[in-house]
Amino acid sequence: MERPNPKTFLGTGKIEEIHLYIKEYGISTIIFDDELSPAQQKNLTKILDIKVLDRTNLILDIFAQRAETSYARTQVELAQCQYLLPRLSGMWTHLERQRGGIGMRGPGETEIETDRRIVRDRIALLKEKIKTIDRQMSVQRGNRGALVRVALVGYTNVGKSTLMNVISKSDVFVENKLFATLDTTVRKVVIKNLPFLLSDTVGFIRKLPTQLVDSFKSTLDEVREADLLLHVVDISHPEFEDHIESVNQTLQDIGCANKKTIMVFNKIDAYKHLTIDNDDLVTEKTTKHYTLDEWKETWMSTTGEKNTLFISAVNKENFEEFR
Repeated sequence: MERPNPKTFLGTGKIEEIHLYIKEYGISTIIFDDELSPAQQKNLTKILDIKVLDRTNLILDIFAQRAETSYARTQVELAQCQYLLPRLSGMWTHLERQRGGIGMRGPGETEIETDRRIVRDRIALLKEKIKTIDRQMSVQRGNRGALVRVALVGYTNVGKSTLMNVISKSDVFVENKLFATLDTTVRKVVIKNLPFLLSDTVGFIRKLPTQLVDSFKSTLDEVREADLLLHVVDISHPEFEDHIESVNQTLQDIGCANKKTIMVFNKIDAYKHLTIDNDDLVTEKTTKHYTLDEWKETWMSTTGEKNTLFISAVNKENFEEFR
């Protein structure tokens, strides 16, 4: 949305339309595919009289469900607290009751002031905890020696972990879900007598919340310190070109736009393209009609033949080119 309303994100006409839809279908929660300001979220909740979530809220909830390790959970909790802090005035939080209630409120503090203090203290504690772990991980990266470092990057759910398993012959957690991988996995791999370290990182997404970029600093450091990036793309996804653009934007945001990169177009076994009948003289050919061979020709002319691969990690198709 080019010019969102600073108070309600949407105009009065669209809000009224949504309000009628909510009443007609008994909707209990509405999710905006964009980040709402604390004021916008508060005002919309009041006007629509239902629970209002934004894109960041939803992504943080998904991350919280996917976090498996203590470190990942700490990173997600920090992002959640940073998101929550400016929104406390629009919520009835009762954080002090959740933490026991007795002796939590300082002299003259209102409930909202107490809640803010609790969240700020929690943020400070989580940041210190993450700093300690980040230092340990930085030392570990430094102890890996002079081995070449290769990092798998890409949009979420494009098959990075499956590719990691095939290349390293390890057993990295794989699931067909958004953000199934939140922790960085590093494996030593040897191909044609050339040893290197391969890292599987958290999947990127369009409009990645700032809180997550800050919280997952150590994970993104694996990308920053890599000598080579394997940008994995799910070519079977109808919006894969947008995904490439989103990943490239994130790489630019973290200072990795100019790193040597090989484009790895995965899931060629699932790729389907639209066809045009020979007698159809009206339909205009677009990229949606491209065959795999046409995509290969397009990308190889853009990035170079040696920097573009078309594979299927599941079927191990075209892996001779990969190696």
